Amino acid sequence: MSHFAELKKEVEAYLTKAQVQDIEAAYKMAREAHGGQKRYTGEPYITHPVAVARILAAMHMDTQSIIAALLHDVLEDTHVDKTAIAQKFGDEVAELVDGVSKLHQIKFESRVEAQAENLRKMMLAMARDIRVILVKLADRLHNMHTLETLPPEKRRRIAKETLEIYAPIANRLGMNNFRIEFEEIGFSFLYPVRYRVLKEAIRKARGNRKELIHDLEANLKNRLEQENIYPFIIMGREKHLYSLYKKMRKKDLSLSEIMDVYALRILVDKVDTCYRVLGAVHNLYKPVHGRFKDYIAIPKANGYQSLHTTVLGPYGVPIEIQIRTEQMDRMAEQGIAAHWLYKTTNGTVEDAEMRAREWLKGMLELQKDTGNSREFIEQVKIDLYPDEVYVFTPNGDILSLPSGATAVDFAYAVHTDVGNACIAAKIDRRLVPLSTRINSGQTVEIITAAGANPNPAWLSFVSTGKARSNIRHWLKTQQVSEARMLGKRLIERALASLSLSEEDVSEKRLSVILMDLKLENFEQLCEEVGLGNQVAPLIVRRLVSDLSVEDSHVVYPLAIRGTEGMVVSYAKCCRPIPGDPIIGFLSAGRGIVVHRENCKNISEMSRTPEKYIFIQWADKVEGEFQVELRLDVLSKRGVLATIANTLAENDVNIQNVHIDERDNRHNTITFLLSIRNRNHLAKTIRRLREIDIVTRVVRIK
Repeated sequence: MSHFAELKKEVEAYLTKAQVQDIEAAYKMAREAHGGQKRYTGEPYITHPVAVARILAAMHMDTQSIIAALLHDVLEDTHVDKTAIAQKFGDEVAELVDGVSKLHQIKFESRVEAQAENLRKMMLAMARDIRVILVKLADRLHNMHTLETLPPEKRRRIAKETLEIYAPIANRLGMNNFRIEFEEIGFSFLYPVRYRVLKEAIRKARGNRKELIHDLEANLKNRLEQENIYPFIIMGREKHLYSLYKKMRKKDLSLSEIMDVYALRILVDKVDTCYRVLGAVHNLYKPVHGRFKDYIAIPKANGYQSLHTTVLGPYGVPIEIQIRTEQMDRMAEQGIAAHWLYKTTNGTVEDAEMRAREWLKGMLELQKDTGNSREFIEQVKIDLYPDEVYVFTPNGDILSLPSGATAVDFAYAVHTDVGNACIAAKIDRRLVPLSTRINSGQTVEIITAAGANPNPAWLSFVSTGKARSNIRHWLKTQQVSEARMLGKRLIERALASLSLSEEDVSEKRLSVILMDLKLENFEQLCEEVGLGNQVAPLIVRRLVSDLSVEDSHVVYPLAIRGTEGMVVSYAKCCRPIPGDPIIGFLSAGRGIVVHRENCKNISEMSRTPEKYIFIQWADKVEGEFQVELRLDVLSKRGVLATIANTLAENDVNIQNVHIDERDNRHNTITFLLSIRNRNHLAKTIRRLREIDIVTRVVRIK
């Protein structure tokens, strides 16, 4: 029982005798299950779950969490199953253990996919029970402490994953002590040379700083005593290596420039004393403009509270000062874990837990709208950015968003429906583009309209996972709907060419084909055809293979109406417009790509004739289509304005323009224009040729 002795002593300090007995029973189950197994260090495997349990015991975690820590690897690595754990320790413990366990029974195509799916499973389990992540973080922390024994490639992979996922999660939950350990160890294994060089440089620089730090502390102490501010604690604040490294890279600074900034922390007993200390500090040293942040009035998303200010100390040296209560300091270190370590009823810890649950609720919404695990984890990474801006709604409510968030991100943060229907935004009562980045302290108002839909272009500038996943979800849903409609038309057309209709297809044949293609219903088959993943004539041949049919030799072209949406696109190589003779080509995942019949790329597609599709323009075509015109013009002042006015008078929209200088007297201007049809184009070209400074107009083919 030597492995268990220290853990037993720690849990006896705050748990009942019956609870300690349950933990001992879990230890015995884990020891027996892992019997004979060894770690990379050569130690018995049981030392790992015991070490994880001790990390949680130091946080005064509850009995179920300690038991889950002892059993967290038995589902993956031993014969013990979830049912056995539930029978002995209850469903709550079994769910905790399952939430931490990897999906070992599923075969994945790649390590990246397996990692993403396991992280997704853990995040969803967190949403059900916050303790899952605390057990997982403790598990990862002990693994990081023993990383030295692993092969180099595995060390780097685990270190990278820790820096990208686990350290930001610890930060998001306010667990600063975990975050710092993750970052320091991860940094040392991912970039060992940089770590050693930086560590040695800081060691040398630190010796020259002690005297100045001592003077700063003495000056602050005297000033606070003069102001009758008691009690207080002043301490030097060490910047850890990884944060210095990130700052050097982000701001492109040298180490000497970063080491010129000194950091102090002042702890007091009450909130109002924090503001008194701030006044005293600003009276003593001049504050740096724009470097004050009040995280007490507006806490960070992870519950962190403190006053931050930067002042110019002796010799003009910048000093970063944090002012907070002792309880805020504990909260900053422990975060969500403070719920168990410090049983408090004054709201601080409960607020932190509520914020964590709100974030996890957002993760649940996120996973519903993402197509696969990799996409989900990428969105989670986006949401784990530590820098934040705080903005106001028109009602005065405060919303926290990642730094760099836009008006569209704000709209989705308010509600998914607001984001989907937004058409404009006001910042501080002024109309701004939806791509405008928002700053702390601004008031943002979103203008919506019934029937408005997300714009695919938003994906190029949104920065939050929620906005990105909701836009993608809407686009996918829209594409599925459009693909099914198009696929149904293509199948009906292929049946008509055989003088048949949908009623002639037997349910039996349809079931066989659906099973063969691993599809659930006819709608999914239409979707596959509409997306170009299946070819309608070939599918129809299989659907009616039990019938005796002959080709009618009548080809029914598909009518292109311009309203097909994302499943019909127009080739940029030839830019077809209504009135042009056209031909279609089926492209997997994109649907039909429309080309002009004389397009040079058509010949290259002749290797796959089954993907050709006969199409024609419908009698009424909606929308505008892009076309390129090349104009040779005389090089005179105002030529571009003259041409632009002519185009505007002819109801033509300019999408893009490019000017090439041929010689001193002539220029070539290439326009990308929006045109309704060939008649509209012909009229536009006629008007352009009437301009005296235009010598030639050609449509680019």
